[in-house]
Amino acid sequence: MKTPVERLVEYFGDQSKTAKQLGVSQPAVSQWMSGVCGLSAATAFAAEEKTGGAIKAWELCRQIPVPKSHRLVTSSQELA
Repeated sequence: MKTPVERLVEYFGDQSKTAKQLGVSQPAVSQWMSGVCGLSAATAFAAEEKTGGAIKAWELCRQIPVPKSHRLVTSSQELA
């Protein structure tokens, strides 16, 4: 299963095209891919907009809360 960052790069074609679309450097995209650093909230929201919502900002940035509709239900939680 691909990571959200891998899906983002695939959406735009390659790391250089992703960087250009999001106004960052190619090395920044490489760092996202390797997990050295993550996307800022602003960049994640820009990515969501540029992909037409195909990749959500909350998938790309840990600072953005996961919507309740996408949270996993654990055995100690009840379905409402």
